[in-house]
Amino acid sequence: MDFIEAWFGISPDGGDGSLEALWVGAVLLAVAAFVFRRRIGAWMTARRVRR
Repeated sequence: MDFIEAWFGISPDGGDGSLEALWVGAVLLAVAAFVFRRRIGAWMTARRVRR
């Protein structure tokens, strides 16, 4: 998982791949939030109403 090094020729994480893993995780989290946005919204609304 060294695509930053391959694409840009720099190694901000020292070549261990942690920055790439962080980017992939952030993208997956954003995609999951987009896909489940209605469920998340309904859950937040129900939580707010219960209090």
